[in-house]
Amino acid sequence: MIDNSCIAGDRSNPFLPEMMRIVRRFDLTSDVRFFQVRPTEASRALTLYYKPGTFMMVSNPGVGEAPLSISSTPSRPGLIEFCVRNVGHVTNSLFRMKENDEIGIRGPYGNGFPIETLKGRDLIIVMGGLGAAPLRSLLLYALDNRDDFGEIYLLHGAKNPHEMLFRKEFYDMMERDDLHCMLSVDKDDTGKWPAKVGLVTSLFKEIKHIDPKTTHAAICGPPVMYRFVLQELLKLKIPKHQILMNLERRMKCGVGKCGHCVVREVYTCLDGPVFSYWDVLNMKELIY
Repeated sequence: MIDNSCIAGDRSNPFLPEMMRIVRRFDLTSDVRFFQVRPTEASRALTLYYKPGTFMMVSNPGVGEAPLSISSTPSRPGLIEFCVRNVGHVTNSLFRMKENDEIGIRGPYGNGFPIETLKGRDLIIVMGGLGAAPLRSLLLYALDNRDDFGEIYLLHGAKNPHEMLFRKEFYDMMERDDLHCMLSVDKDDTGKWPAKVGLVTSLFKEIKHIDPKTTHAAICGPPVMYRFVLQELLKLKIPKHQILMNLERRMKCGVGKCGHCVVREVYTCLDGPVFSYWDVLNMKELIY
């Protein structure tokens, strides 16, 4: 079991959040808002630890809390970034919070991506919809430590340009020489889309010259995406244990106490949210 404590020092109450101050917020789409937070003055001396792929419980005191993927990278310490989709009571209350307001965080929780295993390997990162949030953490970490990785392919799909998270950021990445950044939308309703129109799976034909034995893939997106993306990765002969999926299913407490996220004997919050394809072969409830 990994150490799930992100705050240095002894914490006797795992449900007690640390307070963070919102330093930046802006809309990514009509219903997804980006937040950047840092420790308050009272908790400034605390050290934050996390791995790409982990999540945290974010709370509005007096309202409730929700599990959210970390979108920032530990290679840029001091700030934590996450995305909130406005879908319920808690997320709606977070949506109404402004810069300089304080929120609570617990975590991070989960296993995250096996960074040490991925070093020296080629990466294929496939994201769709809100799946861009956790995979952005892995992507930025790999780019910040570029010499530690081989070829990096980013395949990012969305329904239309307006619904693509971090659209401007990924536009800029298309100009990089050390990254194969490939973007697609199901439909271009702007007439100004600079990349491919089609399903994200259509981007796989652009992947060239990889050795499947030394390639890992990371996937996160809507459930309907997994079946077809997995088919493409298997066509590339990438071993099942090297296909990693970030799967956040019905998580509620983050520490394996409530049982809300259990699939058979597996706790998504403790044993995941990163699973290999081997892990989920007999737990298809995680992806379908």
